[in-house]
Amino acid sequence: MCDPPTRLTARKGAFVRISTEQRRARLGSRHRLARKAATPEEAAASVVALHGTDPATVFLSAGARLAEPGPEPVERALYTERTLVRMTGMRRTVFVVPAGLAPVVHHSSMLPIARRERASMLKAFGPGGWDDARLKEVEASVLAALAAAGEATTTELGVLEPRLREQVRVAVGKPYEGVVSVGSRLLPLMAMDGLLVRRGRHSGTWISGQHRWGLAPEMAELAVHEAQAELARRWLAAFGPGTEADLKWWTGWTLKDVRAALAAVGAVAVELAEGTGFVLPGDLDEVAAPEPWAALLPALDPTPMGWQARDWYLPPEHRAELFDRSGNIGPTVWWDGRVVGGWAQRRDGEIVWRLLADVGADARAAVEAEVAGLAAWLGGITVTPRFRTPLERALSAGPSAES
Repeated sequence: MCDPPTRLTARKGAFVRISTEQRRARLGSRHRLARKAATPEEAAASVVALHGTDPATVFLSAGARLAEPGPEPVERALYTERTLVRMTGMRRTVFVVPAGLAPVVHHSSMLPIARRERASMLKAFGPGGWDDARLKEVEASVLAALAAAGEATTTELGVLEPRLREQVRVAVGKPYEGVVSVGSRLLPLMAMDGLLVRRGRHSGTWISGQHRWGLAPEMAELAVHEAQAELARRWLAAFGPGTEADLKWWTGWTLKDVRAALAAVGAVAVELAEGTGFVLPGDLDEVAAPEPWAALLPALDPTPMGWQARDWYLPPEHRAELFDRSGNIGPTVWWDGRVVGGWAQRRDGEIVWRLLADVGADARAAVEAEVAGLAAWLGGITVTPRFRTPLERALSAGPSAES
């Protein structure tokens, strides 16, 4: 039995200090990497939302946190029970969130992005004869078609509403001039507005990015400030302590919105190595460190993408190998709360990995066990990240230092 948690003590005249070791202990326990989740919904909630830009990330991130990993429970939650919802959210990123959180994400983060996207679309499509009235007419037609059909792919919707297939030349005269279909921009915009949702897979395995569109269920109304406060509360519960800059980066909000949300939940200031951070009220008790743990996290996993300041779990000297030029993290190897290497798959499905730090024999053995477990539930599926990083490319193409 673990000893009861002790109270972190504040120095006189200073904030309570939360150490790097304590942050790593919280990460391992709360992100379900040291103490596994029973369901995909619990796994997603442990990190607020799973990154969904790359379809495979959802399954690999959930699998890393599940006591019994595999694609079947995640597919069931997404496509049968619909307790997990794929939607555009913070920073205009696609996430998979617990269904009950969808209104919070929508009202806290998505509506301003949708307004900007609509204005951008009208500006780009205007020379082609598209105005707001015409877009809304096509939107109404799409909604009517889905009400009758239930679900449809983008191609099927293009048959039901031919104007979706209309091609428009954009960025005329610029180096990136090109031609896009109306549907390629309008359908995602309708999802941002809370009218459509991405539902079941169209074809292929669980790594496929093809999907079917359906009508979005009725969404609870929330005031923006209420939704932002709730999202900040959940982020602090999962990622706290974190700084204002961390929350601003993660949400894409203005600093004013971040500060208002932190005030609304009564966030408590604490001292971190990076400066002032925040936790929820009542979250100053020290968290007992879990047993040492290893994990293989996929590209864009929500844990390494949860903070802007990452030095406390990811040494700066390794960033160039583990991130692409746009700031997307690749597959990472973790040991006891910090990134210690990277991994990849070769074309034949073999999982290869490389340590970037000397972590000892126990850590290597734990990583090997994780590799074996991941290989078993992948069942021959090979995953190539959508955003590729230097180390992932090198490992997938050649021999690894460890195997």
